[in-house]
Formats: sequence, structure tokens, C-alpha cells
Amino acid sequence: MEEKFQESKVEGRNAVLEAFRSGRVVDKLFVLERCEDGPVRTILREAKKHDTMVRFVKKERLDQMSETGKHQGVIAMTAAYDYAEVDDILNKAREKGEAPFVVLLDNIEDPHNLGAIIRTANLAGAHGVIIPKNRAVGLTATVARTSAGALNYTPVARVTNIARTIEELKKEGLWFVCADMGGTSMYQLDLKGPIGLVIGNEGEGVSRMVKEKCDFVASIPMKGDIDSLNASVAAGVLAYEIVRQRLLG
Repeated sequence: MEEKFQESKVEGRNAVLEAFRSGRVVDKLFVLERCEDGPVRTILREAKKHDTMVRFVKKERLDQMSETGKHQGVIAMTAAYDYAEVDDILNKAREKGEAPFVVLLDNIEDPHNLGAIIRTANLAGAHGVIIPKNRAVGLTATVARTSAGALNYTPVARVTNIARTIEELKKEGLWFVCADMGGTSMYQLDLKGPIGLVIGNEGEGVSRMVKEKCDFVASIPMKGDIDSLNASVAAGVLAYEIVRQRLLG
């Protein structure tokens, strides 16, 4: 099982191009800034075709990242696990005869948070997790380890636009609740039935566009002297309020 945790660093123009064309999932592509020759343009076209996040960086950054010393101006990071499709998550709910319960993450950047949320989602009975392709961590080896095996059982789908995905899932009958300290107490909300739980970025919370798509904004009652919870802890608290309400019917 351990080998599945190995994300790959692919270096060099031919190797990176082959990674794209062979169907490997590339989470991020690092390209030497102002490098626009033919082979690099070809790689960038493949990256665009696959909605891969591209970062243009200085040569010093690529040299630091390189393990071979032969990066030729391009380094690709491939995923440690394969991604699912959103339909796979809905099908899992159908197979179990349960109302869909999906966790959507709005730009979570810390791999430990993502791994912990996937673990919690599994234990709370969520049918899957949805993450964005850009400005967020992917399924790295750290995420896989932190999930403590949950990635073997909980499908994770990656989408271009979380707000658009919420709109599409509403057509499937799901309601959406996002976490925000300015919302209604989670104890006053009806969180039963087909539901999507939206958790925001560690620093900025749920983005405005995503929040506007949600049906409910839930706050977690807090009695201490600080004003927010870690993203993975907030996900756990709200997920288990959903579990509690489902059990009570």
C-alpha cells in the first residue's frame, strides 16, 4: 500500500510532456519564467488542456526543487492518488441507499488539514470530498499519510470551479451549508437530507462567490478567547452535527 503514497516529481521537457500524454494526473507544473520556446509552449498547451495549475518561477526556484539537476526549465508534480469524478461520489450514495453527504473544500492549502478532513469525512459517513484544481493542495503524499488510510475508501474529486459545482449539485437535490463565524448557530439549522458541507480556506474562510451559492451559513458556538477554529476541526464539528441530525431523523 505504501507505494500508492508516492507522488512523483517529473523533470525535463520530454518527461513532463510524456507524463501529460500518458494520462498521469499532474497537480502542478513549474515553468521557468519568460521561457517561451516551442517545447515549453507544447507543454503549456497540454497543461491548459488538463486544467493543470501552472506557476512561472525563477531559475533559482527550479534549481532548488530539482533532484536531477536536469529540469530544462520544467518540473511537474504528479498526484499520489488518482482523483474520482463527482458522479462517483453521487453513485456511492446511491449504492448505499443514502441521501448524499458531500464535503466541499474552498481552497484548503495545508496538506495536513486536507488529510485530516478526508479522514473525518470518512468516519462521519460522507460519500466523498470535492476540492478545486487551483489555489489549493492536491492529493500529495502528506495528505495520503494524514488521512490514515481514508483515501482508500473516500473518493476525492477535483473540479475547476467550486461555485459552479454547487450549482450543478443543487440540480441533484443537494442543499449546501458553509461554515462562517457570522452565520446562524448550527444547532438552529435543519441539516438533514442530501447535503453539501462547505469549508473555507484556513485564513480567509469561504470565498464570497461560494458563500452566495450556499443555502445556509452555519456558525459554531465558541466560548473561548480566540475567534476561530482550525479548518479541519471546524469540518469535524459541523460534520458530526450533520451526523447527529441524521441519526435523530
